[in-house]
Amino acid sequence: MTNVLNKFRRLNTFQIILFGYIMVILVGMLLLMLPFAKQGEGGAPILDALFTSTSAACVTGLVVHDTATYWTEFGQVIIMLLAEIGGLGSVTVTAWFAILSGRKIGLMQRSTMQEAIAAPKVGGVVKLAGFILKVTLVSELVGAALMAPTFIRDFGVLKGLWYSVFHSVSAFCNAGFDLLGTTRQYCSLTGYMTDPFINIAVMLLIIMGGIGFLTWDDMRANRFHIKKYRMQTKVIFVMTVILIVLPFIYFFFCEFGDMPADQRIWGSLFTAVSPRTAGFSTVDLNSMSETGLAVMIILMLIGGASGSTAGGIKVTTVAVMAASAFSVFRRRDYAKFFGRRIADDTIKYAATVMLMYITLFLISALVICSVEGLPLLTCMFETASAIGTVGLTLGITPTLGTLSRIILIILMFIGRAGGLTIIFAAVSGTQSNLSKLPMEKITVG
Repeated sequence: MTNVLNKFRRLNTFQIILFGYIMVILVGMLLLMLPFAKQGEGGAPILDALFTSTSAACVTGLVVHDTATYWTEFGQVIIMLLAEIGGLGSVTVTAWFAILSGRKIGLMQRSTMQEAIAAPKVGGVVKLAGFILKVTLVSELVGAALMAPTFIRDFGVLKGLWYSVFHSVSAFCNAGFDLLGTTRQYCSLTGYMTDPFINIAVMLLIIMGGIGFLTWDDMRANRFHIKKYRMQTKVIFVMTVILIVLPFIYFFFCEFGDMPADQRIWGSLFTAVSPRTAGFSTVDLNSMSETGLAVMIILMLIGGASGSTAGGIKVTTVAVMAASAFSVFRRRDYAKFFGRRIADDTIKYAATVMLMYITLFLISALVICSVEGLPLLTCMFETASAIGTVGLTLGITPTLGTLSRIILIILMFIGRAGGLTIIFAAVSGTQSNLSKLPMEKITVG
């Protein structure tokens, strides 16, 4: 036992984060395998429990069984708790328990928390964790209150309140799980396409969880003094607006033109917000054109902000790559945002993350396409949803074989843990060579 503890203490920050996610997934899998977690006799098969636990802990929302009809209330509670832990980070949740128990948090724990929530510095990270807890609880309570009248009207008081809490947690954590399959399996929020309370509550929760806790902390510190905001906060705001407005315009004019006005507006807006990276849908995705599905794939891959409940490549990564490309077009030696220069290391990290995600997304889609004999675009939609931790689906996930499900499990884990986190955890302890090789130019473009 002592040797195990000593080995754990020698783990670096990135390895601890990965270990935390793995432990949460395994515990969730064991709980979902219990006989009373599943409807009917017997427990859930190990692969089904592992897939569902990974999807919930990695706040993805892809399912192999309808959440409302396959799992009992106990199973649904486990899924909700996994989504909450996964959305906020297992390390952050552990820190909360340490704070509440009165235990002192050491430098190593603070460093791990800093990486887990993408904080700029170690100082004040415990206070930031407390702020995250408050923002989360208040947001989810307000979201549940907004949805409660509709769900109580449709399902009664107790069930309506439970549905409100579940969907509020699922939306804020960008998980995409729903309990509405009792009316029609895998229907998501299609029955509430024009309901203003459900639409507004879910979209606001998705955006609030997706812009990141550091953004909220910046807003708390500087209020309406936008000029004082960090460069990252400004970039997140600009990218979020662009990635909602432009898709909304496309969906409104090119995809949902045959719908009544109210359905067209609500459907276009929700479909612009949800793919980054919530997984809810109010429209039939299979009725969309290939161009529309391609737009959604791009949105799913981009995802939300760093240090948020959302996954994906991240809006800041895409913004950095765009700024870098623009600097090349202008023949400028550096990339910049809002009068601030971007560090070269940041550009390298952004390029690495983008290449890693796109490569995994494409190769996985090709493998699933070959194994399952499905259209490539359909497989690309599913793998983008998995690695972007989105949860939107064209309905093929429940029909996939064992190999394809394992591929999606791996993609969901990588998407939530983070590509660089996994790389840094794997290469821990390797010594960098201080000597430099001879330089030679290579022509690109």
